[in-house]
Amino acid sequence: MQPTHPHPTSPVAYFSMEIGFDARYPTYSGGLGVLSGDTIKAAADLRVPLVAVSLLHEHGFFKQVLDTNGTQREEPEEWKPAEAFVAVDARVHVAIEGRRVAVRTWRADIKGVYGYVVPVYFLDTNLPENSDADRLLTSRLYGGDSDYRLKQELILGVGGVRMLEALGITPCKFHMNEGHSAFLVLELLAQTRAATASYDSDYVRSRCVFTTHTPVAAGHDVFTREQLTRAWADAPLDAPNVLTEHGAVDMTHLALSHAEYVNGVAKKHGEVSRQLFPGYCIDSITNGIHTGTWVGPDMQATFDKHVPGWKADYSMLRYALGISSAEVREAHTAAKKRLFMHINMTTGVTLDPNVFTIGFARRATAYKRADLLLRDLPRLRALGERSGGLQIVYAGKAHPKDTEGKHIIERIVAASKELGPHVTLLYLPNYGMSLAGLLVSGVDVWLNTPLPPYEASGTSGMKAAANGVPSLSVLDGWWIEGCLEGITGWSFGAPPGSELRAAEERDAADARALMEKLEQTILPLYRENPEGWALVMRNAIAINGSFFNTHRMVQEYVLRAYFQ
Repeated sequence: MQPTHPHPTSPVAYFSMEIGFDARYPTYSGGLGVLSGDTIKAAADLRVPLVAVSLLHEHGFFKQVLDTNGTQREEPEEWKPAEAFVAVDARVHVAIEGRRVAVRTWRADIKGVYGYVVPVYFLDTNLPENSDADRLLTSRLYGGDSDYRLKQELILGVGGVRMLEALGITPCKFHMNEGHSAFLVLELLAQTRAATASYDSDYVRSRCVFTTHTPVAAGHDVFTREQLTRAWADAPLDAPNVLTEHGAVDMTHLALSHAEYVNGVAKKHGEVSRQLFPGYCIDSITNGIHTGTWVGPDMQATFDKHVPGWKADYSMLRYALGISSAEVREAHTAAKKRLFMHINMTTGVTLDPNVFTIGFARRATAYKRADLLLRDLPRLRALGERSGGLQIVYAGKAHPKDTEGKHIIERIVAASKELGPHVTLLYLPNYGMSLAGLLVSGVDVWLNTPLPPYEASGTSGMKAAANGVPSLSVLDGWWIEGCLEGITGWSFGAPPGSELRAAEERDAADARALMEKLEQTILPLYRENPEGWALVMRNAIAINGSFFNTHRMVQEYVLRAYFQ
């Protein structure tokens, strides 16, 4: 008996630990999940045969509650999958610690601009035949300890492959979106052994694609051999290239060793990944956004008027250069008022739409350096006074176990109380897709301050650009490719590849460069040259918005990875 070979028109199976496609459903934590959702939407728009697999996350990631000092408290996000998704009449089992854990699935259909549907299958272990502990395995995204994470990833990788089989789906490729789903490799290897009495690594490799998303060590799961054998007694650990030289199961190396095509998510990230993982052929496909999801309603109406057909072909946004400055400013002012109305309703704070507003929203963790803007408060206060006011809006969750990330939020909130009457700073709680949409369309400039080279790509700035909001960012991730200085936005800090010796010296130098760019370039242009500012807005749409989107990105996957 030979392994089953897929039909040439079989779909790609896209595996991701999190998928965020609708603000109402907390099936994601942040950028990775939102990118997954945007990818699936683009596949539906482009009529690419694809099915997606994830976990249900019945209690979400967490709801963030902040007190007056910025101290974060985590609460479960309650929602009812039965009211959102369709229950599928299929069951599979995964052996975990000697128990047969039953897995069911829920289906959500993502419909593209032409009506083509991509199904998403959310795996769920909350079944009465499972033990109380096993029923919780798909309840909390990134929750629990290392053993809990391992069991979740077994459900995703092993259970996901088996669920597709139960549904009669034989994928032509398995796309592992980050290493969380790499146990699907072990399941495929085990199937070849069962069929031929030996492992067929070449066959498995021919069917796998792997995208790595981060150079940060915490983003790469590693489990001991003892952990895995305790959880999965029959795991095919004797297959080639499964265990590392230290006898561990490194999910990134497992995926790298068994994927025919591997990519990073920006040109720079591809270079960094090749240095991190020498010996592997690693390409790069720069991320994008599903523009139809992230452009605000006011700017969408403007695009509909001047660039008909843009929702089916995002490259057409290059014609945004033909939209008048007045109409671009008018659409942005409406989006700004929409954001400020939300802020007033949720916080009681009234912001002025005539005042320059900086937006910063992403996960609160050390390498993102969210408080870089606040290193010299007297200088920031003086800038606000000279400029006729300054407004800064922050948002972002810290991982429950990231103590430093939580302290960063507290420092930002503490700084907000010292800035005086000319600078208003807010930290908005519970950052998610809905709030993100308001922020990227409603602020005047999008600030990004990561420590290079840890920003693999970043997509929030792409969302802002499509709304005519230029970025002010360190040259890292996608911004190395997207920044045309003074044309699509602005950069600051040391150029890519250069490093200062001490972290304190580096951060201080970048903070000074940030303030200089605001003082000498950005605020003078905003205040004194409205036409010049509107041109940067149009350039951001026409140059960045027309390229940094998931239509272009998915087409690259189709040509390079899926059906080559």
